[in-house]
Amino acid sequence: MHRVLIPVDTNEDRAITQANYVTSLPDAAASVEAYLLFIFTDESEDLPQDFKQFKSASRIGSVRRAKEHLEDNDIDVTVLEGSGDVEEGDILTRAEEYDVDAIVLGGRKRSPVGKAVFGSVTQSVILNTDRPVVVTGGSGD
Repeated sequence: MHRVLIPVDTNEDRAITQANYVTSLPDAAASVEAYLLFIFTDESEDLPQDFKQFKSASRIGSVRRAKEHLEDNDIDVTVLEGSGDVEEGDILTRAEEYDVDAIVLGGRKRSPVGKAVFGSVTQSVILNTDRPVVVTGGSGD
């Protein structure tokens, strides 16, 4: 079984792009197990107050859409949630905890200058893990 960690934010298009990558893996339905991770932070943008209060990742639109896409393609999915430090904390901790084979991050559109350097979370994950990291394209922010 090939295990992948898919950390998603509130952007549904990025989450679907990440899920599309996972479903495109060879023999995905039979050999891939996906872990969708949403991390609540103090700065969780775009979330109504009631989401922040109840903090259930399964209520987040991007998590629901990615999960549906994966399940529609017969991928086993587990939804994980965390809170706090996105960069060093939960992504790398969960990758280790679930012994994933790869981390699938969502990319964002960047200006020409911004393209020279990945986003801080992406860069931190790439630099601080020994696991393969895939950065999917993003259709918008």
